[in-house]
Amino acid sequence: MRILITGGAGFIGSHITDHYLAENHEVAIVDNMWEEGGGKEANINPAARFYQTDITDEEALSRVFDEFRPEIVNHHAAQHSVAISTKNPQLDARVNVLGLLNVLTQTQRIGARKVIFASSGATYGTPARLPIDEDTPQRPESPYGITKMVAEYYLRYWHEAQGLNFTALRYGNVYGPRQDPNGEAGVISIFARRFLNHEGVRIDWDGEQRKDYVFVGDVARANVQALQRGDNEIFCIGSGRAVSVNEIYQILSNLTGFEAPITKAPKRPGDIYQAVFNASKAERLLAWKPSVTFEEGVKATVDFFRQQG
Repeated sequence: MRILITGGAGFIGSHITDHYLAENHEVAIVDNMWEEGGGKEANINPAARFYQTDITDEEALSRVFDEFRPEIVNHHAAQHSVAISTKNPQLDARVNVLGLLNVLTQTQRIGARKVIFASSGATYGTPARLPIDEDTPQRPESPYGITKMVAEYYLRYWHEAQGLNFTALRYGNVYGPRQDPNGEAGVISIFARRFLNHEGVRIDWDGEQRKDYVFVGDVARANVQALQRGDNEIFCIGSGRAVSVNEIYQILSNLTGFEAPITKAPKRPGDIYQAVFNASKAERLLAWKPSVTFEEGVKATVDFFRQQG
């Protein structure tokens, strides 16, 4: 199949690209390489076609679709930072809503059969109950969570009005090799780099906030399964295990042999105290379940950053 991946030079998108190419699909990447977005030249698989294009640029995106003519569009390009979304909600909406509309318009125009969309657990806000599943009420507490939820409604509308199929994947906290260790999100990559450099770490709140961390390789496999399964469905993609920041600290300390000095900080805006997913719907309809344990995933992440130097 010909598959176009927006955000394919980013952390998650690049792993999906690798998995699609390993399955012998023809892949093209659209990425604007925005500094805040995570797109990196080192992440671009040379076997994929690359277009340095912004999804908010309607004319440029149209040219890419005309040239590549994808059968499937995997939409991972996004403004993905909760912190940036709270500081600049206009930017967040421009990329995550208007950019999505450009992608959907072009997808339908050239007759592609499906969009696979990266949604987020941030659409739930503080969950009404645990574990979170697809029927848990969505009450986002950040502009980022709002725009991801809005995107799901547009996907449903496009399917009902235009017949365009979709699969949306609500991710837990994705982590693993290639995640940016310099940003404000991605505690595992940030901590891993700092532990390896024998530097101190910041722990917000009381460190007992627990999240569902899902390994990027498992996320990429869910995107492979979504090529042929899960039409017009939304899925929670998580590990089913909640891990605290304090546990992450201890695991990294054991792996690196270093006890990083800790600086305490208050709760960040939009942060959630507890979240864990029930991914049984994905197991049933996508034939997907996580295969990498948290300890294995953290070790793979540490090994990656150790090799980076």
